[in-house]
Amino acid sequence: MSTPQPRKLFVTTALPYANGAFHIGHIMEYIQADIWVRFQRMQGNEVHFVGADDAHGTPIMIAAEKAGITPQEFVANIAAGRPQYLNGFHISFDNWHSTDSPENTELSQAIYLKLKEAGLIVTKVVERFFDPVKGMFLADRNIKGECPKCSARDQYGDNCEVCGAAYEPTELKNPYSALTGATPVMKPSEQYFFKLSDERCFAFLQEWLNSPGRLQSEMVNKVSEWLGNDGKDLADWDISRDAPYFGIPIPDAPGKFFYVWLDAPVGYLASLKNYCSKKGLDYQALLNDPATEQVHFIGKDIVSFHLLFWPTMLKFSGHPVIDKLKVNVHGHMTVGGEKMSKSRGTGISPLRYLDLKMDPEWLRYYIAVKLNAKVEDIDFNPEDFIAKVNADLIGKYVNIASRAAGFISKRFDGKLSNPVTAGTSGNRFWESLKNGEEAAIRDAFETREYGKAIRHIMALADEVNQYVDAKKPWELAKDPANGQALQDVCSDLLLAFHRLSVFLAPVLPEVARKVAALFGIGRDLTWADLHTWPTSIGTFEHLMTRVDPKMLESLFDKPESAPAAANAATAATSAATPAASAADSAVSGIEPLAPEIKIDDFAKIDLRIAKIVNCEQVEGSDKLLRLTLDAGEGRLRNVFSGIKSAYQPEDLIGKLTVMVANLAPRKMKFGISEGMVLAASSADEKANPGIYVLNPWPGAEPGMRVR
Repeated sequence: MSTPQPRKLFVTTALPYANGAFHIGHIMEYIQADIWVRFQRMQGNEVHFVGADDAHGTPIMIAAEKAGITPQEFVANIAAGRPQYLNGFHISFDNWHSTDSPENTELSQAIYLKLKEAGLIVTKVVERFFDPVKGMFLADRNIKGECPKCSARDQYGDNCEVCGAAYEPTELKNPYSALTGATPVMKPSEQYFFKLSDERCFAFLQEWLNSPGRLQSEMVNKVSEWLGNDGKDLADWDISRDAPYFGIPIPDAPGKFFYVWLDAPVGYLASLKNYCSKKGLDYQALLNDPATEQVHFIGKDIVSFHLLFWPTMLKFSGHPVIDKLKVNVHGHMTVGGEKMSKSRGTGISPLRYLDLKMDPEWLRYYIAVKLNAKVEDIDFNPEDFIAKVNADLIGKYVNIASRAAGFISKRFDGKLSNPVTAGTSGNRFWESLKNGEEAAIRDAFETREYGKAIRHIMALADEVNQYVDAKKPWELAKDPANGQALQDVCSDLLLAFHRLSVFLAPVLPEVARKVAALFGIGRDLTWADLHTWPTSIGTFEHLMTRVDPKMLESLFDKPESAPAAANAATAATSAATPAASAADSAVSGIEPLAPEIKIDDFAKIDLRIAKIVNCEQVEGSDKLLRLTLDAGEGRLRNVFSGIKSAYQPEDLIGKLTVMVANLAPRKMKFGISEGMVLAASSADEKANPGIYVLNPWPGAEPGMRVR
């Protein structure tokens, strides 16, 4: 029987947008891909695992402008923070690159020219959204509104993150500029389009989507709905953007740049090409090798680009990777069954997780337990997280080694007795292994059914622990006459632990390295180690601790607004807030109630819901932020607020708040303030310096009156 040839795998994940730190969704996806990559490497397969930052687009250009640096400097600053996350969670990318690179420019322009040669690039004069305040055409991600398909609010102008639909920004209902909050106007502009409506594209997509093993069945059904029966539902894809724009120039169109979603997926290839040049590999030979497969991991919110535009673009530019592309789509991570929300205090910061000294392999394991090959959300439940990690990893897995290693080290100089085989030891672990568990676990990892793999592994751990309880090595150790029996039992346990560690190595790479060192294996564990028999152990060292529930209390983001009953609303406004006297402050820090007023007095104050469409530092002030507010009046207001100590400007943009709308404008050193936003604070701001801007519940809209 011939030995199968190792596979050649080119593995990629969705590119994070380079305008902020990684969030927990990024880390979940990278862990999912990393487990699969590590499993493949353990099989002896050749794997090239690459990623990159999605570095182009108007949002980055605007953010860099506000920061007073170039877009390239802005992106470089973001990139400098990536390793602490990737290394912190043991994510083993071979290369991390950027779409703002020579490789991506070369590849993107070459693909465009091939598509043009194939007759799939056309120009059209179209009406585009123009921001009258900013004085520029708006890119898709700078326009928000209601999804034309499902009516979800606050969706970007290219695709809906709720239903996944792709559309033109002009199809949005009630659009507004994400930069200024202004209602955009329509202006004509000549744009370049990829003819997705061409019948060749429809014919290709039908065949490609239905190739066995290409996609999960639910994604085949989803994309087939978008295709329709005849392809008439496919609209041409606008691939150009007007200057000013941070992106790759269209080679034969001065003043035009590629839309970021054209060059971003090409970034997978650009990162591979960059990696090949570093390693002395032949990039073209690798891609053209019939044995090479590309396996891609993405979230369900961006499938329209990766399952319609990307494959068609690759196909008709003659790129060889298209025939070897498989896409694995996953859901989102939720908390308590709901989407994570910083404002509700249910957001998880990956960096805070690491800063709290929480073991990254706890999270890797918990995510693995939850993941399967379906497009399903996975829920993070703090109590379940604690129970699962402590019960499985500590109570079942690590417990095996801790029960046996000390006896072998102290009584038998670290020597294991001859391997005990099935039928002589009574340890059912070997029988289960022989009866198909290895194949079941291997197949589960291969098909990304990680939860199923973990269930098989922990069932084996249960059997080994039953063996511990039946043999009671601590009882055997009491009688010197039981020396051989003690050595055999503990050897049996440690060999079982060794095999369990091989199974868990894709999920727990650092623990696996410690286990390899324990057994004198001077390399990473491989799948072939399931059939080796270590003969001794070194000094047993600490492998993993239990989760301290107190850590979970600090893990989640703090809510962005204080509970309603916490403090009286106080003005954090253009005027300096008078400090409360000691006599007025209660010991608790809550101010006494103000003198009673009549309803008519309250009615004089016009409180309105306002949207913070922009927020920025006030040069020369150590207390104030400048807020641009939309109170539903058809114009924007300028308000200065003394909340600089509590908020970063970018954290407030896009949020709703409450403002006093009929306060007389006040001339200040820095400009005119046209209102007052409401916030809560303690009576003693030195003892309790927190300031909490009021943040209405979802559903409130700018202009609504607070009564």
